[in-house]
Amino acid sequence: MNRRLGLAVVGLVVLLSTAGCLGYITGGGEVSPEQLNQEPAEPYEWETDRDARLTLDTPSEVQAVYRVNASQELRLYTPAGLGREEPLEVSAVRFRYADNGTVINGTEIRDRGGRIEQTTDEVFVTVPDTDGQLALSAPVMPRRLALPVYVEGSYEVVLPPDYRMDFFLFSNAVPRGAETEIVDNRVHVRWAEVTGPTILVQYYLERDLYIFAGAAVLLSIICVGGLIYYRRQIDRLHDLRVGMGLGTEEDDEE
Repeated sequence: MNRRLGLAVVGLVVLLSTAGCLGYITGGGEVSPEQLNQEPAEPYEWETDRDARLTLDTPSEVQAVYRVNASQELRLYTPAGLGREEPLEVSAVRFRYADNGTVINGTEIRDRGGRIEQTTDEVFVTVPDTDGQLALSAPVMPRRLALPVYVEGSYEVVLPPDYRMDFFLFSNAVPRGAETEIVDNRVHVRWAEVTGPTILVQYYLERDLYIFAGAAVLLSIICVGGLIYYRRQIDRLHDLRVGMGLGTEEDDEE
């Protein structure tokens, strides 16, 4: 009986660990000051009239600037499949005061009454008791930006240089109704109002079209060559049958 009880306890612990529930008991981890305060790869674009501006200077990292209200709390997470969620890997967190333009880092956000805490499912960020803009950097999947809508309102996504959204097979924007414009070799995707749940932009590098076109031409050549070879084999077999007298009776009957 005791052995069965012990096995049941072990099984329960394994189940909790697999489901991520044990993290709530042992703690969900913490975003380190080094991670919060590190310098962004490029300066944040504070001068925007959008409620959210997502800039991709490279295909693998997004720099997000959100307009936030006093003491507003953001829940930063990413879907992880099977209905699970994971905390967004935030770094280079900054807050810019709306009244005087002062910019503070992640540690100073905490020191001035804000909150940055991580659990097993999300990162909670509360800004100091004033309006302003919250900026952060996070890794994303190349050629596909997909993030939950943490702040509702007007949105703008700026793609890396030389990336496009013209070819429908390789591009997409959700929600529908986005407007696109090319400015200084960078595509700007804009929405007047986004309410959620997710914003998604799929895009491609211009040279991808040439690779795709070359592959399509090569495949076409292979297919045509295969059809010609197949037809020649049929003709050869027919001539062989005729030469052996196997097809003469059928031709006479016809």
